[in-house]
Amino acid sequence: MRERQEASEDAVMTRIGQAVILLHGGDREEARNRFGELWAELGEAGDAFHRCALAHYMADTQDDPGDELAWDLRALTAADGLGEESAAERGVGGGRADGGEPGGGRWAEAREGVPGASSVVRAFYPSLHLNLAADYLKLQRPEAARLHLDRARDAADALGAEGDVNGVRAGIDRLERLLRER
Repeated sequence: MRERQEASEDAVMTRIGQAVILLHGGDREEARNRFGELWAELGEAGDAFHRCALAHYMADTQDDPGDELAWDLRALTAADGLGEESAAERGVGGGRADGGEPGGGRWAEAREGVPGASSVVRAFYPSLHLNLAADYLKLQRPEAARLHLDRARDAADALGAEGDVNGVRAGIDRLERLLRER
């Protein structure tokens, strides 16, 4: 039974990865369609890791900044529900900011202050908060953007040299400059 469940979980991540390839190849509409189908299959009560990864990427397929924000908030909510066991079983890594595929890159950062969260789970937060800051900036909400930008920086700084934080830190710096210019 356990082997069957692991194969199923791998299949979900494979499907997410396939849609990400479409997204990075410029086919946002098809990626959005595939993410939407998968989200309907997972449902709001589906595996938190899958929901986090899926929502994180689904945000990038949105044309409307409000929709993008809604998906990034879903990703953050799922990350908050992601337990140590679930993340550790999957060897969490990867994310969007550096254009990497699931399993490497942007999510290799950490966040302190998340009760009971392992460093693997905390690795999601710099990227998630950076995306939320960018969303709020697009929506002309600089105070909310600043809040999430500060959270992203704190989470990335908490990692020190751990993981691949350079892409996130560069994104934080770029967004910081944009906020100052406004």
